[in-house]
Amino acid sequence: MATAPPLLRKGDTIGIVTPGSPLAAETINARIATVKSMGFNVVLGKYVYEATGFLAGTPEQRASDLMSMFENKAVKMILPTRGGVGVQGILPFLDYGVIRNNPKIITGYSDDTILLNVLNLFTGLITFQSLLLIDFRPDTPEYNFSQFFTAVTSTASPRQIQNPPGRAMVSRVPGNVIGPLVGGNLTSFVGSLGTPYEIDTTGRILLIEETHAPINTVYRYLLQLKTAGKFDECLGIIMGECTGCEAAYGVTYNQLIDSFVVPLGKPLLTNVATAHGRFKAAMPIGATVNLNADNATLTVLEPTVSS
Repeated sequence: MATAPPLLRKGDTIGIVTPGSPLAAETINARIATVKSMGFNVVLGKYVYEATGFLAGTPEQRASDLMSMFENKAVKMILPTRGGVGVQGILPFLDYGVIRNNPKIITGYSDDTILLNVLNLFTGLITFQSLLLIDFRPDTPEYNFSQFFTAVTSTASPRQIQNPPGRAMVSRVPGNVIGPLVGGNLTSFVGSLGTPYEIDTTGRILLIEETHAPINTVYRYLLQLKTAGKFDECLGIIMGECTGCEAAYGVTYNQLIDSFVVPLGKPLLTNVATAHGRFKAAMPIGATVNLNADNATLTVLEPTVSS
């Protein structure tokens, strides 16, 4: 059974970490100012500003920052600065027993996808594919903040996940299934296959999104997931955006969905606002959801935080 972390309240402390690639100090500081303006306190990881090439310090350093946030009783939520690359490198250095005994809200997307899914797989914690620190800026759509804060501050359920106005979710294969939600960034999944941290889709609803990959590369990654049996095991599929993904050989993302994903025969919902797109739905990894591809709805069936 999934573990819903304690909900977030105004005045709570948010822990900031950089588990993958570095982010410029001036950007971190500007985004922290926005978090504070919303009524939250902030504590920083020791290595949050670290930059060693394309990584924010060693895997051990980044892992120790994350563990320090789970161990800190004052911290109610953990907010990564960004994704990038290298998040998988911290996984062997985490103490999953400590995390299991100290459930907290943790959010993110991009390469943080692998962390969100592994925490749920190893500890049962519901995590959130939603905002990163980098998104706390004045031009972020209100939809994104509304989605996120609804998910982490309220125990109300069921809760329907809806796209922003004027943008409909699209059913491509009919069906109505219920199961835990897993998934996120396609590149992160493929990179974890064959490791102790690969995604488990058995009896689950699989969410996929990608960014800035040509469509022939997206095809390659989808084929790898198919060959690994990940589509055979899942109950249904949610295809989010492929942000900035250019057509290849005249094939677009939607055409790839039609030619590759639709024939899998699983209930399929597409055009869902996710992650790297401008509009970001808050997707609770590990929570039980109802994917109704008969009427193009996605509903979270349980509270994603606890009182």
